[in-house]
Amino acid sequence: MERYTHGHHGSIVAAHARRTAEDSARFLLGHLHPSVDLLDVGCGPGSISVDLAGRVRSVTGIDASHDAIRHAGGGSVVGNARFAVGSAYRLPMADGRFDIVYAHQLLQHLGRPVNALVEMRRVLRPGGLVAVRDADYGTMVHDPHDPRLDRWLELYRQVARRHGGQPDAGRRLAGWVVAAGFTDLQVTSSTWVFATPEGARGWADLWISRLLEARFGRSLLEMGLADEAQIRDLAEAWHQWAASPAPFFAFLHGEVVARA
Repeated sequence: MERYTHGHHGSIVAAHARRTAEDSARFLLGHLHPSVDLLDVGCGPGSISVDLAGRVRSVTGIDASHDAIRHAGGGSVVGNARFAVGSAYRLPMADGRFDIVYAHQLLQHLGRPVNALVEMRRVLRPGGLVAVRDADYGTMVHDPHDPRLDRWLELYRQVARRHGGQPDAGRRLAGWVVAAGFTDLQVTSSTWVFATPEGARGWADLWISRLLEARFGRSLLEMGLADEAQIRDLAEAWHQWAASPAPFFAFLHGEVVARA
């Protein structure tokens, strides 16, 4: 059964609400213009949606979580952005409604990503674009090295897969998009890097919260993959990494723009 690995603890939502079109949809920006109607699937708290709305005619944000939609405007209209609860597998809109469908960090959490992409193609106008971007956890590297962070990554990938997802989705996007019937693919990648004191502290704090307060840590306990002492030790590893003189953490995202 699919389950969103991160959950919607306040710290998680706050971190996601800091994302922008520039840091999460740069690969798409050149395709935007004022006559575009755009659908953001898995919009979360809606910060990217609202940012994109300033560049197009309209944005509709859809998320399966009522909590996320509450943060995104309570299912109402924010300027030319509208938000509603809905499933990526059964989008609550008519065929051919949008010029672009965008999904950021969504497909990695789905057990049937091709089915979701087929549904995205249904709501696109002929010749419309799908734009998807997902992290690839298999590309994550860090320094200074700490074997506890290697263990953290191994555990995260186990939990994500047991929740029905694919944590290495970034490398698989192109194949999924082709399987869903899209053509004319533009495939790129981009990297998130956390190497400043502020960036490293924010990244570490996010994962410390996921371990100690949010669903990821609870899932480790429920699945018997770690006990409370081990989880605290993983959190301490993150703290020590961020406090090091020259922390470095980076990973790739796969990106695909394709035509319906």
